[in-house]
Amino acid sequence: MKVALVHDWLVTLRGGERVLEALCELFPEADIYTLIHQPGTMPPVIEDRRIYTSFLQRIPGIHSRYRHFLPLFPRAIESFHLQGYDLVLSSSHCVAKGIRKPPGARHLGYVHAPMRYMWDLFDDYFGPGRTSRPVRTAALAVRPWLQRWDRESSAGVDRFIANSRNIAGKIQRFWGREAGVVHPPVDLERFCAEPTEGTGQGGYFLWLGAFAPYKRLDIALEAFRTLDTPLWVVGTGQEASRLTSGPLPPHIRFLGNVPDAELPGLYRNARALLFTGEEDFGITPLESQATGRPVIAYAKGGVLETVTSRTGLFFSEQTPSALAAAVRQFDAWEAHYRPDEARAQARRFSKAAFQQGIMAEVEALLGSPASSRAGQP
Repeated sequence: MKVALVHDWLVTLRGGERVLEALCELFPEADIYTLIHQPGTMPPVIEDRRIYTSFLQRIPGIHSRYRHFLPLFPRAIESFHLQGYDLVLSSSHCVAKGIRKPPGARHLGYVHAPMRYMWDLFDDYFGPGRTSRPVRTAALAVRPWLQRWDRESSAGVDRFIANSRNIAGKIQRFWGREAGVVHPPVDLERFCAEPTEGTGQGGYFLWLGAFAPYKRLDIALEAFRTLDTPLWVVGTGQEASRLTSGPLPPHIRFLGNVPDAELPGLYRNARALLFTGEEDFGITPLESQATGRPVIAYAKGGVLETVTSRTGLFFSEQTPSALAAAVRQFDAWEAHYRPDEARAQARRFSKAAFQQGIMAEVEALLGSPASSRAGQP
């Protein structure tokens, strides 16, 4: 069986790219198709493949400015020709699922999210104060067309898999399609190892992620202006200049991007991870639980499937005051917290469980054992 793996873009290593990494392990001979690729940013299991890029790759400076070319993404993904493939497996949060399969092939679409910035999170990206008036005007102009393309291109997928029940509901609402659920993998070997030092002893709360609008780092920053306790922020992204430009109290530290090898220790020594956005799924709460540390999370989205009332503390309003109140409640809540329950919760989302779920979906699509077709044991 000849397999094509399709991913939106390969520029930064985040949760979606970890999913692609696990898919590459399942299909060791598969080729990769993506809009753009910045060489050297991905792990070897991805970099060592045949990677085909679209015409967008030839645009100077595209790797740092690709979001500006969003209206060209549908045309770019449709420009690929996949003759000779038996299975197309897309990993999509933007346009990857819109690739055109060759005659006789089957298309299995793994969906991290429908195009969130054109559907339910439009105002998080393009609302007042989020971007300039010309950019908002342009986004409003292309939104109906991109929504229509997003809906119509879903017809080219034979079977959908959502990364959570939350996203399965959005697939039904926006595209009118049913989807199975296979949760993304967590690298438990890195995070679930027994700690060699005390946990939660760093005294800080941790926020970790890309500085994207919907992740709402601004809520954490505003909340901790009123709290006399350390906040460490890991990451960077498109909102970095806006979020770091003003004066902040000295107990708020920006660490930038940190090496992967340092992340388990940062999680393990934090009092808790702060999760302020409404995520489609969310890998970081599981990584935190895998190290034995709890989560303080906004109670909406995929986090409701990964964090329990015994492994995390929820706040119901996406506001700084609600988060600050939860942090103040944390001391009393933590008295009943058990790290072993958090680690057990994280183990439910292993890479092995993800890969088994994907192979079951492939077999259901093809009507015969996919492992033998793919050359897997």
